[in-house]
Amino acid sequence: MKKLLMLMIMLGAYISVFGQEKLVKDLDFDGKKDTVYIDQKALQIVCRLSTQKFKKLRSKTIEMSSDNTYIKSTRNGFELRNNWMRAGYACQFRYEKGEKRIRVIGITEYALGNAANDGSGEASANLLTGDYIGNWNYFDHLANNENGELVKIPTIKTKMKFSKIYLEQFSEESYFSYQTQLEDIVEKHKTAEKNRRAKK
Repeated sequence: MKKLLMLMIMLGAYISVFGQEKLVKDLDFDGKKDTVYIDQKALQIVCRLSTQKFKKLRSKTIEMSSDNTYIKSTRNGFELRNNWMRAGYACQFRYEKGEKRIRVIGITEYALGNAANDGSGEASANLLTGDYIGNWNYFDHLANNENGELVKIPTIKTKMKFSKIYLEQFSEESYFSYQTQLEDIVEKHKTAEKNRRAKK
């Protein structure tokens, strides 16, 4: 028990430190190192680009930022990851040379659902092309002689319209507004699968 407690404390400390580290890499493609990090006091993403004389570019406040919120390097830039107990999301950012601004180009999310995994799954959206792909599940309480069964909704592939989101406009509302757009789409596919199964 003591070993488990010590492991949890060490893991918590590691996540806390990891979440506060600065990412140093060339984000604006000029061969010079830039930095991006989460300002833990202001709860904002801060980016300092060499092409902009290392001026602090800030996102809006990320009120749900926690020890499980951190910056991670990606092939084209960086992403903000935010993990909760049974769900989380990541927003990918990239420097747009023509606009000389950092833009959100993608969103991924996952959920473990409740104890029966109802509502579990994962999805991704490409904000540049408008492509959305979602793989979600629901728990059918009446299936399997009323013992219940986890049902996979057929993969959802659809086109969506996403407005441009730049770093200085970004907050967790950017993710939640995206999620709100998808609720009706997922519910529509869930209902279609329920109706299909009911006809068997």
